[in-house]
Formats: sequence, structure tokens, C-alpha cells
Amino acid sequence: MSIIDFFKPDLPKTPIEDKEGIKREYRYWRWRVFYSIYIGYAIFYFTRKSLVSAMPGLISDLGFEEGQLGILLSLISISYGVSKFFSGVISDKTNLRYFMGFGLIMTGVANLLFGLSSTLLFFSFFCMINGFFQGWGSPPCARLLTYWYSHRERGRWWGVWNTSHNIGGALIPPICAFVMGLLGWRYAMYVPGILAIFSGFFLINRIRDNPQARGLPSVETYRNDFSALDEVSSENGKSEGLTSREILTKYVLKNRSIWILALSVFFVYVIRTAVNDWVQLYLMKENGFSMVASASCVSSFEIGGIFGGLGAGWLSDTLFKGRRGPVNVLFSLGITLVLLILSATSSSSVLFFSTMMFTVGFLIFGPQMLIGMAAAEMAGKRASGSATGFTGLFAYIGATVAGYPFAKMTERFGWPGFFILLGTCSVIAVAMLLPLWNKKSNIEVEAA
Repeated sequence: MSIIDFFKPDLPKTPIEDKEGIKREYRYWRWRVFYSIYIGYAIFYFTRKSLVSAMPGLISDLGFEEGQLGILLSLISISYGVSKFFSGVISDKTNLRYFMGFGLIMTGVANLLFGLSSTLLFFSFFCMINGFFQGWGSPPCARLLTYWYSHRERGRWWGVWNTSHNIGGALIPPICAFVMGLLGWRYAMYVPGILAIFSGFFLINRIRDNPQARGLPSVETYRNDFSALDEVSSENGKSEGLTSREILTKYVLKNRSIWILALSVFFVYVIRTAVNDWVQLYLMKENGFSMVASASCVSSFEIGGIFGGLGAGWLSDTLFKGRRGPVNVLFSLGITLVLLILSATSSSSVLFFSTMMFTVGFLIFGPQMLIGMAAAEMAGKRASGSATGFTGLFAYIGATVAGYPFAKMTERFGWPGFFILLGTCSVIAVAMLLPLWNKKSNIEVEAA
């Protein structure tokens, strides 16, 4: 078997005719696919953020400076963003369980090799390798969520799945702080790396591409939900024989709404990444927090994100009846207000910063989750990976800006300038998302 054959999608099985059998199989496979991608993506995030938790060790043991750490953060974001785009396009034509599983295995290998290194050159190389295979996680999840869950329920399921990286992000600071205190910073890279390798094989065993690969009807037919992403629509039917490049052009690059979402998620990710990557260091240097106290504040950010993602998905499904725009705008506006409070308040209270970080996490992970989901819905089911990868590219260009450029701006203007930059990004995000307030998901290609 060639590598190309290895990544080919699963072929459809003979359709199941028994209605009770269909219900039983759907119940089983929906849960199996969901908990698999939930665990898998949490581990992806675990290996991605282990570097952030290890940064104090790189400073103390190897004498690294903030600017050098910013280079590493920017490199992993650049490679991740580019990979997310291309892997999104490729994933629309691949076997999702092998694609996602292999990507997770390779991120684990990159973590192990990073832990064995000691120079900026090797750190940079393995950060880029890690970022490249990190891009193999999100697009397959987006496709699996569109294939196994219908439109009127997808916001809630997507919201729950989105908490997976919050779980990974909340666990990594205290776990790595404990491991670093006990064994040193290198083991903060080894432990997530080994876990990722085992988890990659777990994904390969658990996931299946789509309902048809198990002999089941489409989820729209199963749930009688043809309100959007209708599998039998003429537009989606025509996409069946298109190449990856044709799908990208027809359903993504010529869709005006996806361009708006992609540009807005750039600013959302600047905020998310800057808060996640730099606040722990800020609390230790400016407020005198211990490693454990500052790590607990960063964990509060991720815990807030859990509730924010769940709340955003539920509100968009129920109160706004499938519209993702109002939630994106309201949550982004809230971020602006909280950042204003942070920039105007001087406090050394762990409780205060934990509360503020929880609130920022709650608000930022709403649009972070719904923007990607809206892009997948507006592009159509068979282009959902391409749309997710496209917006992901812009997201991690934003994450790149939150690395080295933010480090240099902070060195020049101090931490007040850091928060002013974040507030400016949130205002721009609100302005860009407003035109999509009443936009509902559809598969019609809009004029560019």
C-alpha cells in the first residue's frame, strides 16, 4: 500500500435498511467519533502549549530572552497557520482518522526532539515541525462535526468539542509547572510528547470518516434537518467530483462572507494568543507572582473558555436560531470592556487576575469557536475542511503577530502598551463582524 492509498477516504458500505439498526448505529458512532476527536484535539493543544509552560525554564536554565522566546512562538504559529490552510484543503479528500492520527503522532515526536535540544537553531526547527503537524488537527474535526451532526444541533456539539483545547490548555500549566519543579523543563516537553504518540494511534482506531462509511444515511436524512449544508442540494452534489483546488476556489475564495470571517479571526487570535502566551510571564515579572500562582491564572483563562464556548454554541442555536453573527459581535464587544478594565487597574491580587482571566477566556473563545464554525457552514459540507483551513491561516497569522512582534512592542512600550494593543484589536474585530450580524449559514457562493 502506498502513502496515497493509506490516506484515501473510507469507501461507503452497503446501506443499512433496518430503521432500528440505523438508530442504534448512529447513537454509537456519533458518541464514538465525538469523544475521540475531543480527546485527540485536547492532546494536540497539550503538545502545542507545552512550550509556553516551559518558557520560564528556558529563561532560567539556558539564559533565553523574551525576544528569542517570541521568535519560537512566532515560528510555531507561522508553520501552524500555513499547515492548517493546506491541510484543510487536503483533508477534504483524505481519510480523516489516518490524517488526524498521524498528525498527532508527529507532534509528539517533535515535542520529544525539542526536549532533547539546547540551541535556538534546533528549537526553531522543531517548533516549525510541531506547528506543521499541529495543522492536521482542526480541519478533520470540522469535517467530522459537519458529517455526523446536523445544522440545528451543531452549535451545541461544536461548542462542547471546542472546550477540548480549553481542557488541554487548563491542564498544561499546572502539570508542566509540577513536572518542571520535580524533573526540569525538558520533561515538560517529554510527557506531552509521549502522550500524543499513544493518542494518535487511539484516533486511528476510533474514528470513521462519515456515516456512509458505516452504511448509514446522511445525518440530514437521519434527523430530517435540511435547513443548511443540505447533502442533496445541487451545489453540494456538483462538488463531489471537483478537485481540492476547485473546491477551494468555488466555495471558499469566491465567498465574501468567509473573507470577512478570516480577517476578523486574525484580530481575535492576536488577543487569544497574546493573553495565553504572555500573561503568565507578565504576572511573574510585574506582580511578583510565583510560577504556580501565575499558572493558576492562565488556567482560569482556559476554564473560562470552556463555559464561553458552550454558551456561545447554545445561544447561537437557540436564542439566535442558527445565526452565529450576533454572538460573535456581543462577545467581542465584551472583550473590549474587560481589557479596558485590566489596563486601568493595578492589583496584585491572585483572585482579581484569576477572575479577569476567566472572563477574558469566556468571551474570547465564543468568537474563536463560532467564526470557524460559521466558515465551515457557509462553505458547504464538502468544503468545510478548506474553509476551516483558510480561516485558520488568518488566525495563526494573528497568532504570529502575538509572538515576536508583541515581544518587541512590550520591550519598547512596556506592559501598558501590551494591553493597549489588545484593546485596539478587539475594537477592530467588533467592527469587522458587525456586517455578518444577520447572516445565516448557506452554501451559495457569493460574489467576491
